[in-house]
Amino acid sequence: MNNLMKTAIVLMVLLIAASNSLFVVSEFERGVKLQFGKLVEADIQPGLHVKIPFVDNVRIFDARILTVDAQPASFFTIEKKRLIVDSYAKWRIANVETYYKATGGVESVAHNRLANRVNNGLRNQFGTRTLHEVVSGERDLLMQNITAELNDSVLDSLGIEVVDVRVKRIDLPQEVSSQVFRRMTAERDKEANELRSTGKERAEKIRASADRERTIEVANAYRDSEKLRGEGDAKAAAIYSEAYQQDPEFYSFMRSLNAYKSAFSNKGDIMLVDPGSDFFKYLNQQSGK
Repeated sequence: MNNLMKTAIVLMVLLIAASNSLFVVSEFERGVKLQFGKLVEADIQPGLHVKIPFVDNVRIFDARILTVDAQPASFFTIEKKRLIVDSYAKWRIANVETYYKATGGVESVAHNRLANRVNNGLRNQFGTRTLHEVVSGERDLLMQNITAELNDSVLDSLGIEVVDVRVKRIDLPQEVSSQVFRRMTAERDKEANELRSTGKERAEKIRASADRERTIEVANAYRDSEKLRGEGDAKAAAIYSEAYQQDPEFYSFMRSLNAYKSAFSNKGDIMLVDPGSDFFKYLNQQSGK
């Protein structure tokens, strides 16, 4: 029984020693090995590794792309306009040894130092550009310049690589927001009034042109109608003249009948005419000629 207990104790000691001697670095991690606080091995690659128990100490770091969210800061443009800028940066460990020596392997320390560098870079870039350029005109170029400048400094000093820098939001200070909004509203109202005036001017031109064309068309139509009516009247007169010349007496008789019909159409009318006048010429001829 004592031998079994001794064997169990030995196995347990060996198991504890083995567990303290082996460590694993995953594929998205990097590590450093320390002996009594001194760095003896940097940038331990993923895999299974061995260390001396109670002598070696291993620090593991996240090697994936991380995000540092900088605190909103106040920057001035080249026009001396103050802006409140909220930004963030994407970064990852590029040199494990430099990263450990600069930050002690503490991620929050790396975040704070990188956030300060990001704000300084934004301050420098905003100070050489106008409000329009930083908001829309050259925003992509501004981010590329900041990323390049940060990598020139933090790669050697902090051992990290800045993958990207982006601005989440750009706001005006509260004390000037209302003034800017009023000015923007006035500019938009001015632009709207100019567009309305231009529209009214064009409408008047179009309306005048349409009225002129309508007048011309009506005049041309009236001219053509009068011309056609004159030609028709001329043809009708020629036909009547030719017809009347064939029998003038019959024409005179038909005109008299039409005159009688018009004169005696209303029974209440009274007409005083000399019976011997030409008006009763055909009524007085009993022969009917």
